[in-house]
Amino acid sequence: MPVPTHRPDVPPPLGVTLHNGTADVSVLATHAEAVELCLFDDDGAERRIPLSRKAYGIWWDVVEGVRPGQRYGFRVHGPWSPEQGHRHNPAKLLLDPYAGAIAGDVRWGPEVFGHVVDQEWNGDGAVQDDRDSAAYVPRSVVVDHGTFDWGQDSSPSRRWTESVIYEAHVRGLTMRHPDVPEEIRGTYAALGHPAVLEHLRDLGVTTLELLPIHAFTHEPHLVQGGLVNYWGYNTMGFFAPHAGYAAAQDPQGVVDELKGAIKALHGAGIEVVLDVVYNHTCEQGANSGATLSWRGLDNATYYRLDERGHDIDVTGCGNTVDLREPMVAKMVLDSLRHWVTEFHVDGFRFDLAPALARGRDDAYDPDHAFHVALRTDPVLSRVMLIAEPWDVGVHGWRTGQFPPPFAEWNDRFRDAVRTFWLPDTARVLRGETGHGARELATRLAGSADLFHRDDRGPIASLNFVTAHDGFTLADTTAYEQKHNEANREGNRDGHGDNRSWHHGVEGPTDDLDILAARRRSVRNLMATNLLAAGVPMITAGDEFGRTQGGNNNAYCQDNEISWLDWAAADADLVATTARLLELRRAHRVLRPPEFQTFEAVRGHVRLRWFGVDGEILTEGQWSDPALRTLGALFDGRDLVDSPADAADLVLVVVNGATEEVTVRFPDTGGAHPWRLEWDSTWERPQDPGPVGKELTMGPVSLAVLS
Repeated sequence: MPVPTHRPDVPPPLGVTLHNGTADVSVLATHAEAVELCLFDDDGAERRIPLSRKAYGIWWDVVEGVRPGQRYGFRVHGPWSPEQGHRHNPAKLLLDPYAGAIAGDVRWGPEVFGHVVDQEWNGDGAVQDDRDSAAYVPRSVVVDHGTFDWGQDSSPSRRWTESVIYEAHVRGLTMRHPDVPEEIRGTYAALGHPAVLEHLRDLGVTTLELLPIHAFTHEPHLVQGGLVNYWGYNTMGFFAPHAGYAAAQDPQGVVDELKGAIKALHGAGIEVVLDVVYNHTCEQGANSGATLSWRGLDNATYYRLDERGHDIDVTGCGNTVDLREPMVAKMVLDSLRHWVTEFHVDGFRFDLAPALARGRDDAYDPDHAFHVALRTDPVLSRVMLIAEPWDVGVHGWRTGQFPPPFAEWNDRFRDAVRTFWLPDTARVLRGETGHGARELATRLAGSADLFHRDDRGPIASLNFVTAHDGFTLADTTAYEQKHNEANREGNRDGHGDNRSWHHGVEGPTDDLDILAARRRSVRNLMATNLLAAGVPMITAGDEFGRTQGGNNNAYCQDNEISWLDWAAADADLVATTARLLELRRAHRVLRPPEFQTFEAVRGHVRLRWFGVDGEILTEGQWSDPALRTLGALFDGRDLVDSPADAADLVLVVVNGATEEVTVRFPDTGGAHPWRLEWDSTWERPQDPGPVGKELTMGPVSLAVLS
């Protein structure tokens, strides 16, 4: 059958589409009066070509001589009326929102602003600036996605119940890895290096979640302060990989290097998920930010504005991308499909996800058109979709309220686990431990209170104790106060004080008892995360005790504060993490697809909670704020597939008390030879050993038996 072509009076796909030496060039600029394509030769000379056709707010044309590697941009003529949201300025060279690659970075100065600013780059946004920005801004680049050899690449396509997510930064993961060649450290190429793949496989990781790799730039205030945006939550292009993470120097090489890394990860059985930032862009607020792309193309369409033309900011970053507009939602959906089809990524984590689904009344809408599109898209509905279920707008906390097939970062899990194992010092001294045990049990069981609707199950809960944003796991147990002085914000940035009751001592110390207590706390936190129902996420480096020196907001630290120090890795903690994940894999009952409550699942009770006497906990005991020791009996005997399978019985016992406690095992309806598989009092995993009918738990400890 012949390949269908678009009708000549209908705009072609947005962006640049190559056809044997010619190209369809198409861009959305609804309120523009004229649009020019700007082509740049190898010497940087600019040639402007007016786009002659317009329909439905899209300008397009067929352009001769465009080939892979072509540098280009747009200039847009139209009204300058900020009070109506229009900020067209043909003096400003604009990036193509659909650019497949971006070359160069922003050279910050007054020229990159569409409005007049002073030497400190401050202005009220009202007066148009006529200086040409071309010498100060990057170029869009045409790339060829058809030349890369994917071979037999395919997604590992894991079940959610098998997934273990490892959140990492491309640069920080390998910048200090001694087994990765120095010339590729901190790059896409390093992600596929055998030493990195071996660590992830040996640990038991199934999915690598990368902090943003969409092309981004640095905020003006960071540049002025001599810092950079390290995390990358400042998107400059939704279709282009960030060139600064590549060993390759040319745009096509950047694209191919990233593809090679993903191919290598897939070959090792590891999925790749991208942390994506569609809620805002690098242009910040219209009255204070630069004009680099969307603002100059069609500010009133791409961004949420009020009746005075001011930004409605529910992201805390100056602007909010307006997915109420169908063509803006299309841009995001096209971008997502681009990363799945062209780069073979396996899923996405959506930063500040409620901002993407706020309706005309600004309220979050679970039935928003963007959600409907994701759920029904034949490509995107089949990949991993993970929501960060909060933004900074009104009623922005929405944990548990996203529709299937989303999973969600479960902040209630994080808070419950930290509260139980690291309660606030003052409250402990007063004996006020609250209802931490009951809350902990709810989270261990999969957070049914949050995710029971729409038949979602515990796999909707992405469990974590730490993430890139906040203390590392080791620092969570070592610091009661944040230490963000290197960020040059007077230590006012980042989250508030940490909960750390162990002796209340800050920073490194030679006191072996204190160090041992902290290491045990790290093991307790890690074990709770990896043994709970749901999908666990590990922050890179937490498995070997990584520290950021108490900095809990290292977003601007592209240095040893943020880079993983592989030479200082705690081998015992690495072995502990691997052992816990081995136990998780070995026992299906620890990773259920459905809630295993006190009520029967298909006629079988898979989860019972018991006290120190081995008896089922009563409502009175659950309501007792002094409850600090309890056990969970996971009974998966109905999951046995053949007579050769072992009975899947698992006990997880937690002791949050500061003294030893002897726990009697519950009745399982017959003699069962319990073995102690793992104990958080162990510095390093030991061989399993038989126990009798009870176990003496060490202070503040967790044990697993089968």
